[in-house]
Amino acid sequence: MTNTAPTASPETGAPWWASAVVYQVYPRSFADSDGDGIGDLGGIRSKLDYLAELGVDAVWLSPVYPSPQHDNGYDISDYQDIEPVFGSLAEFDLLLAEAHERGLKIVMDLVVNHTSDEHAWFRESRSSLTNPKRDWYWWRKPRADGGPPNGWGSAFSGPAWTLDPATGEYYLHLFAKQQPDLNWENPEVRQAVYLMMNWWLDRGVDGFRMDVINFIAKQVELIDGPTPATGGGSPMGAQIHEFLQEMHREVFDGREGRHLTVGEMPGVSTADARLFTDPARREVDMIFQFEHVGLDQGEHKFDVLPRSLPALKQSLSRWQDGLAATGWNSLYLNNHDQPRLVSRFGNDTEYRYESATLWALVLHLHRGTPYIYQGEEIGMTNVRFDTIDDYRDLESLNHYREAVDEFDLDPGTVLAGVQTMGRDNARTPMQWDASPQAGFTAGTPWLAVNPNSTHLNVAADLAGERSVFRFYQHLIRLRHANETVALGDFTLLEPDHEALYAFTRTQGDETLLVVANASDAPLTDPLSMDVSGAELVLSNYPVRVDAAAPAAITVLRPWEARLYRL
Repeated sequence: MTNTAPTASPETGAPWWASAVVYQVYPRSFADSDGDGIGDLGGIRSKLDYLAELGVDAVWLSPVYPSPQHDNGYDISDYQDIEPVFGSLAEFDLLLAEAHERGLKIVMDLVVNHTSDEHAWFRESRSSLTNPKRDWYWWRKPRADGGPPNGWGSAFSGPAWTLDPATGEYYLHLFAKQQPDLNWENPEVRQAVYLMMNWWLDRGVDGFRMDVINFIAKQVELIDGPTPATGGGSPMGAQIHEFLQEMHREVFDGREGRHLTVGEMPGVSTADARLFTDPARREVDMIFQFEHVGLDQGEHKFDVLPRSLPALKQSLSRWQDGLAATGWNSLYLNNHDQPRLVSRFGNDTEYRYESATLWALVLHLHRGTPYIYQGEEIGMTNVRFDTIDDYRDLESLNHYREAVDEFDLDPGTVLAGVQTMGRDNARTPMQWDASPQAGFTAGTPWLAVNPNSTHLNVAADLAGERSVFRFYQHLIRLRHANETVALGDFTLLEPDHEALYAFTRTQGDETLLVVANASDAPLTDPLSMDVSGAELVLSNYPVRVDAAAPAAITVLRPWEARLYRL
């Protein structure tokens, strides 16, 4: 690996997150400090030096609030406390203080499209038709035929409406039936959420990742229309901008410092994103969109299609161009809901190191804020459990049951889809070393450790001659030091090439060139471009000295990626 870090650029006045890298921790699977098999705040605290060594700027915690754990914490029963299995508020405060001592910001997961059905608000709401909190959720009478108000389906299989026998009405849940949707049309709901957000910010947290935040605004006309709505699509209503602008006024205006707000927004377009992320509109700093991670899916998530590199390049480039003048991108290929990137987009056997580092270089050299998901920085791979009984994810289990039991599909075919695209691929415990349970826990882990942890783990990666972790370190330093990496213009090259991913980043008189061969075969004469005198900044293969400043790039080895300064 070759690295020559550019010198630091002058202060640009851009917000801190423009040159930052965020690391996502899935607390349940990161590190277990008490031996109960479930990761916790103490485990995260024990790894803060590791995160500081990596060089990231902020740590996003998936939910750590009290929860019945039907959806691994995304069903929250109390917004202002800590789930006992993870620790306590006192331990959270200690984590926050120790992170800040190391220059690490802490970003909380904000889940306010829905609560748990065990939340006090919902307990009151379902208690009677006249309870003051009845209108805090979406309740509707059955249709004349006794069916639900519309034909919306849940993201976790089955209908999005469940009949509550006690009051004879249906409640809306876009996700699991244990996750009833809050009614954001009610100003009391909004004020309760803002009060909670201010409580966490007063405690010292540095921002929020907002779970499916565009769904808080519903298309009320479809819920209350004369005929039931059918089909898919986004339920997002036009009120979303009003809600987010009000949130900004009530929570962030007048606060000292700049807090990170990133909204997870399925189904939005680049035009939507420009509105959401335009600083003048004061809504959110950036969004997570899903276009690029839906390209290898057919009729549903588990219907796996072959990867198309041109489609992926063109999708990401469209978002680069769409938010170039106004707004900001979030950059990710991995998170707690997606399979491992090296298994999905690369070669996780023969070229695991090369493809892991190729995608790291490609992604981090786009314009936007990169997000690293735990284990990505060592090239962790998908797991392949042999039976559905070994999986824990609600989405996967519901899909398997519905496909096999209701639609009579072949169990082996359905299991193969889960093995490839299931969320448990990202949720197996973090692989710290080669000891039993990969150093994650002294007990029995809540989800089995990937068997490849005996050789694929943090300790082995750091000790190896080719370290994915060290490669990520270089990329993070580049973003911190180089204004072009953080803010430069993006231009895609060779958009239709089946194996070459190439683009430039330009800022002032500096141009950076990325060339990457995303295939198992050598690529000859990949780019018809004069690169005379180019300086090799970073590569995931050793490069001969006489090849460091070529007139042309004549060959790229399998999964080779290079960054040049022209």
